[in-house]
Amino acid sequence: MAAFQASSLLVSSSSSSSSGCSSKRTITASIQFLKPSKLRLVGDPSTVITKKLLEDLSNRNGYAFTETLQMDVNRTDRRLELRLSPTSSIEMTKKLYAILEAVKDRVEMHDNIGAQRDNWNKLLLKSVNMMTLTATTMAAMAAATPAPSLRVCSALLFTAATGMSLIMSKIQPSQLAEEQRNASRLFKQLRSQIESMLALQSPTEADVKEMTEKVLALDRAYPLPLLGAMLEKFPAKFEPAAWWPRVSNNSDQSREGKTFANSERNGWSRDLEVEMRAIVQVLKNKDKQDYLRLGNLALKLNKMLAVSPPLLTSIAAAGSAFGGSAATTVAAIAGAMAAIINSFEHGSQVGMVVEMYRNCAGFFDLMEETMEATLEERDYSKRENGEMFEMKVAMKLGRSLSELRDLARKSMASCIEGTEVDEFGSKLF
Repeated sequence: MAAFQASSLLVSSSSSSSSGCSSKRTITASIQFLKPSKLRLVGDPSTVITKKLLEDLSNRNGYAFTETLQMDVNRTDRRLELRLSPTSSIEMTKKLYAILEAVKDRVEMHDNIGAQRDNWNKLLLKSVNMMTLTATTMAAMAAATPAPSLRVCSALLFTAATGMSLIMSKIQPSQLAEEQRNASRLFKQLRSQIESMLALQSPTEADVKEMTEKVLALDRAYPLPLLGAMLEKFPAKFEPAAWWPRVSNNSDQSREGKTFANSERNGWSRDLEVEMRAIVQVLKNKDKQDYLRLGNLALKLNKMLAVSPPLLTSIAAAGSAFGGSAATTVAAIAGAMAAIINSFEHGSQVGMVVEMYRNCAGFFDLMEETMEATLEERDYSKRENGEMFEMKVAMKLGRSLSELRDLARKSMASCIEGTEVDEFGSKLF
C-alpha cells in the first residue's frame, strides 16, 4: 500500500436560508503522493496490475490527483530477495565457523601443552639438581675417605645429570612454555576477531582467506611438535617473532591509479596522518630497538648458561671415575657449580625471558607494519576509520588520546631539533 500525504484539503459549504433545504457541501481534495526510490522489475506482471489499480483509484470517489501517480516496486517478496541475494555469503559464514572451531581447538591444545612444558621445566630442574648435589656429596666423601663404590656412584650420577642437562639446554622447557602461552593468547585474540566479524557483518571470501592465513601464520610461528618443527632456541641472530601474514604493499598500484581526493576521508585528516607517522618513528627507534638490544643480551647469556652445566658435570664425572683424592675434590667443586648455574638458568627461566623479548619486539614490528600499510593506502574508504584507528593505537600502547598526541608532538620536535625522545612509546611493557 503506497504511502501518501495530503497536501491540501479545501472544504466549502453553502446553505439556502430561504428554502430550508439540506445544506450542500462540495469537497475538493488534492493529494500528492511521495515517490519512493525506483527499482523497476522489467517484465514483472505485478507492476502492470498495480498501475492499473491505481488508475482506477484516481477516478474513484471524486478524488482528483494533481499529478499522475507512479508507483515503482521497491520491495519484492522474500523468495525473490533470496534469489537475488548471493548464496555465497551463507557458504562463507559456514567456512568462517569452521575456522572458528579450529581456532578454539588450538587454544585448548596450546593451553594444555603449555602447562605440560612448564611442568617439564620444574621436574627436570629438580631431578637434575638432586642428582648433581647427591653426586657432589659422594665425591666429597670419596675425597675424604677413599672408597671405589662412592666414586663409581658419583660418576654415574654425574653422567646422568650431564645427559639431562643437555636435553634441558637443547629444548629450553621454560621458553617452550612461554611460546605456548603467547600462542594461546594470540589465538584467543583471533577467536575474538572472528566472532566480531560474524556478529557485525556478512563475511566474504576475502575475510575467509584472511583468517585462514592468520591461523597458518600462527601455526608456523608457534609450532606444537618438538621433533623437526621446534623453533631454534639459539639462533645466530636475535630476530623478533612474526606471527602474522605479511601485509602486501600495494602502494605502487595506488600511485598508478587515480588520486582519491574526495571530501569523505573516513575520519582521517592531515594532522592525524602526521601524528601516526611520528608515533611509528618512536616505536621504531625507541621501543623496538630497546627490545632487540635486551633480547641479544639475554640470548648471549642463555647460550653461556646452557653450555656451562653439562660441561661442569662431565668434568665432575671424569674426575670421579678416574682420579684420586684431588680429582674427586675437583669433581665435588664442579658439581656444586653446575647445580648453582643450572638453578639460575632454569629456575630464573632465562629462556622464557628471551622469548618474552622476542615477542615484545614482534609486537612493535607488527604495529609498525600495520600503521605504515594503513598510511600508504591512498583510498580512504579502504582504511579503517581514522578516529577508531587512533583509539586502538592508544589502547595498545597503554596511553590516553591526549598522551598519544603529546608523544607525537615530542617526536616531531625531536626530528626538527635533532634530539632524542626522552620516553618510550609503550607504557605497558
